[in-house]
Amino acid sequence: MTLARSKKILKSAKGEDCTLRLVGICNFNPETTVFAHIGKRRGMGIKCADYFGIYACSSCHDVIDSRVNSDYTKDQLAYEELRALEETQEKLIEKGMLVVE
Repeated sequence: MTLARSKKILKSAKGEDCTLRLVGICNFNPETTVFAHIGKRRGMGIKCADYFGIYACSSCHDVIDSRVNSDYTKDQLAYEELRALEETQEKLIEKGMLVVE
């Protein structure tokens, strides 16, 4: 299986607002925003396709990658990731980086 990869999509996160915005976690600093992969078909050193990610500040990214503990349940995080994915994909479509035909 070949996964879609795009350096443009990865770089598009630079300077963007965090779309995850976890309450009590988010640092709201666009200087720390990265493109965070959220797909579940991944493993150590293996990421999902680049269209399945969100703009996440360093603080929110630490939570979804389990580097920092939070009070969010797995279900709550999954909901917030899906909401952020929708917002991120809308931004990628506006930028012409994700095309729906």
